[in-house]
Amino acid sequence: MKKILFSIFAILFAVNVRAESLINDTEVEAVLGELVTPLAAAADISPNRMHIYLVDNDSFNAFVIGGEDIYIYTGLLKRVTTPNALRAVIAHELGHTLGGHMAQMSAQIESEMRRAMIIQALGIGLMVLGGNPSLGAGVMAGATGVAKQSMMSFSRDEERIADDLGFNLMVEAGYNPNGFVEIFTQMNEMTSPLESRVNKNSINHPVTAERLKNVREKLLNQNIKNKKFPEDDAKIIEKYNLVRAKLVGYLDDFTRVKTLYPYSNKSDEAIYARAIANMRGGNLSGAVTGTKTLISRQPKNPYFYELLGDIEYQYGHYDNSVAAYEHAINLRKNSPQIETALALVLSERGTDNDRARAIELCRHTILLDPKPLAYWVLARAFGDGDGRADWAMAEFYTLQKQPQKAKEYARRAKTRLPHDEPEYIKSDDILKQE
Repeated sequence: MKKILFSIFAILFAVNVRAESLINDTEVEAVLGELVTPLAAAADISPNRMHIYLVDNDSFNAFVIGGEDIYIYTGLLKRVTTPNALRAVIAHELGHTLGGHMAQMSAQIESEMRRAMIIQALGIGLMVLGGNPSLGAGVMAGATGVAKQSMMSFSRDEERIADDLGFNLMVEAGYNPNGFVEIFTQMNEMTSPLESRVNKNSINHPVTAERLKNVREKLLNQNIKNKKFPEDDAKIIEKYNLVRAKLVGYLDDFTRVKTLYPYSNKSDEAIYARAIANMRGGNLSGAVTGTKTLISRQPKNPYFYELLGDIEYQYGHYDNSVAAYEHAINLRKNSPQIETALALVLSERGTDNDRARAIELCRHTILLDPKPLAYWVLARAFGDGDGRADWAMAEFYTLQKQPQKAKEYARRAKTRLPHDEPEYIKSDDILKQE
């Protein structure tokens, strides 16, 4: 079996600097969902309709489209140090929805963002080099570029309304609205030198100092002042810290990782960030040591086993990688990203029953969350010369919004498959698409 020629786990650091990219990661999405879902419920948004997207951009930013799609920038997550401050940001964005401001947003912006939903997995950010699913080493690190969008600027009054509505959302959801003080204090430290030099009437947002003053005044209201809000427990704080460390480990250079998480720091999040950075840098021995330390401390954390599977795959230790991924899946059922990673390794290893297992995993992930990567791995599992592989690649290119490529593979699939095969019928459907 060929060695992997490209490191498929060192994600997103090869991204075009002129583009934004969307990251898909099970752990990050689970933690963000846990933080944001109660706010969405307070805004009468069903959790089943809410989608959280992580944008690979170092800006201190977040936005909401249509009230249901929440976009959070990695720069925001890496800098906001507490879960409650992050909630305040999201509550403000949901406040725009409640205030009816989102109705003013161009439909074109939403269309472009949705069309760009080709999200590569954080742990296994794959993109095929060419269209041949049999290329064992035909993978590369990277993520799909999303054209930068110019979100509309709301008026100062609308921003004040969104702050007020977001504040009320925090209270209704049972969270301490002091999170607004945390985030505005941090923003004020970042923006006050600039805001002190501009005409306050010439900018769309109220200056941060004003927003901080307003929220502090709201906190003095007796109904708020006398209300007891529960503090975040240690468990959610730990999860949040691990997520932030994970992003730093994957997205920042090793010098910054060591600055933020020096070797003197023996916390789980510090070891996590360094293990990921070591993996990215090719220090697989150090990465394994750190990851196994984490597993010894938290033997029921599926994401540490996922990371171990990533590292062992880079080593070419397929058996160890499969065992780690299987352990992760046993600890966290219905995890499409981890299942896709396991399917990839199985398709590479290719021993008895591996391809059948890989196909089963890919079919399951597609039912749960159909992403381009799952179809690409499915094509590899079917193998070159199998018409079902051609169909899988047709689906892959359909999701990538490359209709000509999709139809090329669909036509190829139809020449190789019996007419009563499901994949033949699906290929025909692709060819009929406008």
